[in-house]
Amino acid sequence: MSVSGEVQASEESLPHRLTSKTSFLSLKLYVVIGILLVCAVAVFLAIFLCVWFSRNSRKRKMRVKHSSGMIPLVSKEIVEIKALGRDVNPEKVEVKIGNEDLKEAELEVGVKGGNRSGESDVSGGSRSDASVDPENIGWGRWYSLKELEIATRGFAEENVIGEGGYGVVYRGVLPDGSVVAVKNLLNNKGQAEREFKVEVEAIGKVRHKNLVGLVGYCAEGAQRMLVYEYVDNGNLEQWLHGDVGPFSPLTWDIRMKIAIGTAKGLAYLHEGLEPKVVHRDVKSSNILLDRKWNPKVSDFGLAKLLGSEASYVTTRVMGTFGYVSPEYASTGMLNEGSDVYSFGVLLMEIITGRSPIDYSRPAGEMNLVDWFKGMVASRRGEELVDSLIEVQPPPRALKRALLVCLRCIDLDAGKRPKMGQIVHMLEADDFPFRSELRAAREKDPNPSRADVSTRITHSSNNGGGGEIERSRWR
Repeated sequence: MSVSGEVQASEESLPHRLTSKTSFLSLKLYVVIGILLVCAVAVFLAIFLCVWFSRNSRKRKMRVKHSSGMIPLVSKEIVEIKALGRDVNPEKVEVKIGNEDLKEAELEVGVKGGNRSGESDVSGGSRSDASVDPENIGWGRWYSLKELEIATRGFAEENVIGEGGYGVVYRGVLPDGSVVAVKNLLNNKGQAEREFKVEVEAIGKVRHKNLVGLVGYCAEGAQRMLVYEYVDNGNLEQWLHGDVGPFSPLTWDIRMKIAIGTAKGLAYLHEGLEPKVVHRDVKSSNILLDRKWNPKVSDFGLAKLLGSEASYVTTRVMGTFGYVSPEYASTGMLNEGSDVYSFGVLLMEIITGRSPIDYSRPAGEMNLVDWFKGMVASRRGEELVDSLIEVQPPPRALKRALLVCLRCIDLDAGKRPKMGQIVHMLEADDFPFRSELRAAREKDPNPSRADVSTRITHSSNNGGGGEIERSRWR
């Protein structure tokens, strides 16, 4: 009895079961298990490779040729601040636009009057709903959906030049041969409708060499599309953070050219329009570049119109994490100073080549603003310059740029400079420094009448307050 029990136990043991034959092709059990494991691994690898190849092929299709090579791509995404889950509407702020008074806190947005909040992305409109009457917009050219389908070859994937939470941007060629960028807005809970009205009504008439021009629009059924001039050299984020090789094509002079051009575009929005426009989403990916490295500020989907008599407007907090000013993030009170702060972060990004928030860096370097201020306070400003810049900037030019950064991110929004002042500060190389002026006076204590008249003319052409501001930075 005990012998038969031992035999039965040995037959039920794991080694015996593994070596026993199965009904599947008379193979042993351990062979069948091995085959199943190999098949599972193969399927997993196949799925992984398919996903990897599809992503790579998509990236290759999205690359654009440039005289200096391929536009580098940036795969990372920056988290956007959509709302902070707090009541950021403590009071009703009245904004006068044209001949109409809008109560910001009472304005309903969204299709069919839904989503009651303190936000009004339809800042230039007079209706509480976000419906669009294309015949009454009056800016740019009206394109039919069929025209844009032909221009983009049926919105083909190979014509995709950008995409994000807002929608997809396609490269298109119009019948007259002109190249355009067609932004197909995703209709996410009425967001497409709101963004459409903001961009058409806020910047439809704006024309500036440092702002992307709106060519036209399309509104058929639920489709909302915006047609822009085509800028063919990618965006600043790609050139700062993409794979550009051992040295970046963005030299110091080119970077300052981009910074100054961006500042001029924002200065026009803040100081050259009535009502003024607050962009609200100034960041490197929204700075497009042409082949001569001229910048063009784009993506006005979050822009706000602000009447001249109103210093602030209360809104829901929207923007990109790392660029949003502290006072706007905490209170929702928005004015042009919020754009100035974002520009300061952008200028830091241009100088250092670092992202505003980078969790891959050591703890003390994750937040660009905090690290930047600490380095300047420690008199280590030279170490802030992007290592990919082959020729280091002159010390005075670097010092001036660092000081502009610090003034832009001042925690007291009232102490931040205006964008027009920032342009003068960054262009200060055009003017001699104090020491040079003093040396000239010592050499020629009695300047000729022609020299005096030239100096007066030069000063008046650049504004009375600019000379005082420039002297402060020398």
